Amino acid sequence: MIYIGIDNGVTGTIAILTGDDSRFIKMPVKVEQSYTKTKQNITRIDYLAITTILLPYNNAARIAIERPMVNPARFKATASALRSLEAVLIAVEASGCAFSYIDSKEWQKAMLPSGVQGPADLKKASMDIGCRLFPAHKEAILKHKDADSLLIAEYLRRYI
Repeated sequence: MIYIGIDNGVTGTIAILTGDDSRFIKMPVKVEQSYTKTKQNITRIDYLAITTILLPYNNAARIAIERPMVNPARFKATASALRSLEAVLIAVEASGCAFSYIDSKEWQKAMLPSGVQGPADLKKASMDIGCRLFPAHKEAILKHKDADSLLIAEYLRRYI
């Protein structure tokens, strides 16, 4: 079985676990002019690049997508998260693979030490455990500052 964890969002990652092999991929994105009147750029998920990554696993993989953060008080972040989710869903559906959503608290409870709280400590724990479980990706994990997608995929492999 092939397990794919997707840490959704423009700063997220994709992890693919196949037997003894693993891949840790920074989320493919593109930057373009915003759709608003204000002169600014937005970062968008490159769904064609994700489709290219996932297509070889057509119907052979199980995918877990981390549920996006939705908080009306953080409108811009929420809009970005929901745009990202839609692009990821298009790519996943095109791959033909089974998928489900996963809440961060679910995989974190199983994969991170108990008592870890707060965004900074959760990212640090993710990075430390990811480096321990996936030493081949240590450099990329340290550069990205977390191993969330790898831990989501590992959670799938162990518990689902």
